[in-house]
Amino acid sequence: MVFANRIDAGRQLAVSLRELPAGQVVVLGLPRGGVPVAAEIAAAIGAPLDVIVVRKLGVPFQPELGMGAIGEQGTRVVSADVVEHAGVTPRELAAVEAQERVELDRRARRFRGDLPPLPLDGKIAVVVDDGIATGSTARAACRIARVRGAARVMLAVPVAPPGFAGRIGTDADEFVCLQTPVPFYSIGQFYADFSPTSDREVIACLERCRAEQTVDSVGQPPDAAG
Repeated sequence: MVFANRIDAGRQLAVSLRELPAGQVVVLGLPRGGVPVAAEIAAAIGAPLDVIVVRKLGVPFQPELGMGAIGEQGTRVVSADVVEHAGVTPRELAAVEAQERVELDRRARRFRGDLPPLPLDGKIAVVVDDGIATGSTARAACRIARVRGAARVMLAVPVAPPGFAGRIGTDADEFVCLQTPVPFYSIGQFYADFSPTSDREVIACLERCRAEQTVDSVGQPPDAAG
């Protein structure tokens, strides 16, 4: 199966999620490419859309090795085993976190402006990306969603490598994926159009979904009253 683009992938993925109770769900797109996919899911099930911005905490002398991740509102998850094995001191960990939080806050403001993240307490958090390569960012996002109070965490993607479901562990309660093809070289292999998603597209998706939610909640467009 080859998806025409991220919108097509989102619409197909939404079919697998249409039984979710909309009032209990928050759809969380991973910027940038996951947001157009997530927007189609949110629209299909009538759930609110937000971004979930995460930053990996890399070991200082080996940044590609993750020792944890941070999210908005001060949320963080740390792998004590990696920290201990790598000999990272509390001061070094704090320095890495402070540096990554600056970038995380910058990105969150870029996508959401002054709006706070949608609350996840007691909700079903559906974390969405346009596909899985290594899966480290998506798994970190799932952990952050749980720390933020989500009662149930689902990871939903159009495509992932074979065997990925077995590597999720407790990061997500459920994994929804349309295909795990062989051979798997890259996510873009399964899209006819895998053009980069711009910041502007992310912001447009969020604004459109907020407007649709407002219309649904009052039964008419905001400017139609009076």
